[in-house]
Amino acid sequence: MTDESGFDIVPPEAIAGGRATDAYFDRTVETLEHADRNPRVVAEVTADQFATGEWELLAGVKDAARLFEGRAVDVDALREGRLFDGGPVMRIEGPYLEFCRLETALLGFLSHATGVATGALEARRAAPDSTVLSFGSRHVHPSIGAMVERSAILGGLDGFSNVAAGEVIGREAGGTMPHALVICFGRGGQEAAWQAFDEAVGPDVPRVALVDTYSDEVDESVRAAEAVDALESVRLDTTGSRRGDFEHIIREVRWTLDAEGFDDVGIFVSGGLGPKELHDLREYVEGFGVGSHVSNADPTDFSLDIVEIEGELAAKRGKLTGKKEVYRTADGGHHVRLADADGPDGEALLQPLVRDGEVVRSFDLDAAADRAAEDADAVGFEAPVRDAAE
Repeated sequence: MTDESGFDIVPPEAIAGGRATDAYFDRTVETLEHADRNPRVVAEVTADQFATGEWELLAGVKDAARLFEGRAVDVDALREGRLFDGGPVMRIEGPYLEFCRLETALLGFLSHATGVATGALEARRAAPDSTVLSFGSRHVHPSIGAMVERSAILGGLDGFSNVAAGEVIGREAGGTMPHALVICFGRGGQEAAWQAFDEAVGPDVPRVALVDTYSDEVDESVRAAEAVDALESVRLDTTGSRRGDFEHIIREVRWTLDAEGFDDVGIFVSGGLGPKELHDLREYVEGFGVGSHVSNADPTDFSLDIVEIEGELAAKRGKLTGKKEVYRTADGGHHVRLADADGPDGEALLQPLVRDGEVVRSFDLDAAADRAAEDADAVGFEAPVRDAAE
């Protein structure tokens, strides 16, 4: 019988204890213990064996490191905020039974966070000079909100909306008003809503008025600017079915605000935006709220494979045998070599993460975000800003 007393969430102690695993790993442990076998192995986490030309941003390493605490293994990994294109992002060495049951959670930690961080980096690169905020935690299970927002910051976004996630990662969430607030003041009461908000919230909260609840966006924008003296921006979150030519609407709002003497009032837009929209609208917009493109990004398809056993080469068909190293060269290249082979003239990316069960690396989110920006420049990472037909 299932437990109906709480939410359907796997607790942290189950993850750390190796119970958040696929059942066949339990069968594997039973079988190996029965056969008195526990070989020392080298295993690698890899998405693609060879370069594909599609760069991704590694995230989730902090949680992955905690998973190995107290386990008799050594782990090397790329640093959070490094981009990769083929080859391993993590290497584990030790007795196989020390980490057999951890594979499911490990791949989940890395796969999901990497997908989200890569989506955030795409948004960041599409509008490099704009404020870009993560608004997408409402689209995912609340138990992973902190992962989404941390990965969004890692990818270069300027902030996020999830309050509890901020408490977990040590950052303050931000936000202004939803349509529900305006509706609570009734049709025709938009000014009352905007003014009440201005009077109620603290001075550190940006004065941003939502201006597409009942009336035309241009009309409500001017009314909001007239109603709130310290108005910083208007926000357009127009439902897709009512947008028409969204760029034209935004340009009309900008034109009219300027004409009415409100050239100091910025424009913030949100709702179903991806890199192409950010790229196309950035000329007219100071800030964006990005939701599902980040929060609902496809997880990276990582797998974990044994590549050596008791010092001998080993791998399943279709995987590359042997312990490997990956390098970043000065021209932004990403190169994979056998660990005991001569590498190119570049930086070895697999660095110590865990030694005999002790985490030997610190995790600084700001430094990781800076690293991501620098690495994106180095490898020429570009946001997908063109339609598929172009």
